[in-house]
Amino acid sequence: MTDTPAGTPAPLPQARRRRRSPLPTVLGVAALLGLSAFIAFGNLGKSLEYFVTPTEYQQQAAQLQGRPVRIGGLVKAVQYNPQSLELRFTVTDGGASFPVQYRGAVSELFKENQGVVVRGEFQGQTFHARELIVKHSEQYNVPKTQAELKSLLQTGE
Repeated sequence: MTDTPAGTPAPLPQARRRRRSPLPTVLGVAALLGLSAFIAFGNLGKSLEYFVTPTEYQQQAAQLQGRPVRIGGLVKAVQYNPQSLELRFTVTDGGASFPVQYRGAVSELFKENQGVVVRGEFQGQTFHARELIVKHSEQYNVPKTQAELKSLLQTGE
C-alpha cells in the first residue's frame, strides 16, 4: 500500500461487481407464463359447451344417445301448467323437431317462436330438460315519454 503525502493509506479501488446472468430469471418467468397458459387454455376446452340443433342431433343420435346434451331451436306448441310447473313444448329448427318436457318455473320471456336452449337428455323420443335458457332481444328501448312508461308498466302487471 502506498501512503498519501499526509500519511494516510490510499483508498482501495472500487470492487468490481460480479454481473449475474439474467437467464435464470427469464427462464423462471417463462415457466410461470407457460404453466398459467396451460392451466387456463388446457381446461378451456373442457368447460365449453356447445348446443346442437334438432337436425344435428338426428344425424349424431348414436354418439349423443344417453349423454347430457344441449339442444337449441325455436319453441312451438307450448303447454304450461303453473300449478304443477309442468312444461311441454316442441323445439324445432325447421328440419327436425323433438318434444321437450321440463319441470320448474318458466321465465316470462319464454313463449312461442322464441329461441331456446335446453340442457338435459333423451329418454326415448322425448327430451327431458333440466335447464331452460331463453333467448331474449339484444335491444333495450328506454321509454321516451311518460305515456310510454305508463303503458309499459300497465302491460307488465
